[in-house]
Amino acid sequence: MTLDFSFYNWDVISNYILKGLYFSLILTLVATVGGVIFGTVLALMRLSGVKILMIPATIYVNGMRSIPLPMVLLWFFLLVPFLIGRPIGAEMAAVITFIAFEAAYFSEIMRAGIQSIPRGQVFAGQAVGMTYGQNMRLVILPQAFRNMLPVLLTQTIVLFQDTSLVYTIGANDLLKGFVVAGTNLGRPIESYLLAAVVYFVICFALSYMVKRLHKKIAIIR
Repeated sequence: MTLDFSFYNWDVISNYILKGLYFSLILTLVATVGGVIFGTVLALMRLSGVKILMIPATIYVNGMRSIPLPMVLLWFFLLVPFLIGRPIGAEMAAVITFIAFEAAYFSEIMRAGIQSIPRGQVFAGQAVGMTYGQNMRLVILPQAFRNMLPVLLTQTIVLFQDTSLVYTIGANDLLKGFVVAGTNLGRPIESYLLAAVVYFVICFALSYMVKRLHKKIAIIR
C-alpha cells in the first residue's frame, strides 16, 4: 500500500479541515471559560463548610469524574432534546456537555489552588475588615489562579484533545473534517495519520508554551 497525501489541496483544507479546527477551538475556549467559572463556584461550595452546599457539589464533582466522557456526551445529546421537546444539534450538545463535564475537573484544580494559599492571607484580610466574599475575590482567588495557571492550561490542552470525541455524535470538529475528507476522496488511512500529526503538533506546541510559562511563574514566585 502506498500513502498519498496529494489530494489535500486548499479546497479540501478550507472546506473540511479549517472548519473543523474552528469548531474544535471554539468548543475548547467556551468549555474552558464556562468550566472555570462553574468549577470555581463548585470549589467554593465544597470549601464553604455549609453542608447544604458541600454535599451536592461533592456529589456532582465525584459523579462527573467517575463517568466516561463519551457516555456523558450521549446522555446530553439524547436526553436534553427529550426534556425540552426539540433537538438542540450536535454542536450545542457538545458545548453543554464539555462545560458540565470539565467543570468537575476545573473545580478540583481550583479547590487545590485555594487550599494552597496560606491561612495567614485569610486572617490578614479579616483583620482589615474584609468580608468572606471580598477576601476570596480580592486576596485568595487571584493568587490561586496564578498558582494554578499552568495546571489549568494543561487541562485545557487535554480538553482540546477530548474534543475529538464529539465526532461520535456527529459534530463537525477537526477529526470529523479529516475523516469526511478522507472518506469522500477514498483515502481514509492518510486522513487518520494526518489528523494524528496535526493534533500532535498543536498539543506539543501548547504544552511547550505552558512549560515556559510555568518556569516564568516559578521565577516570579
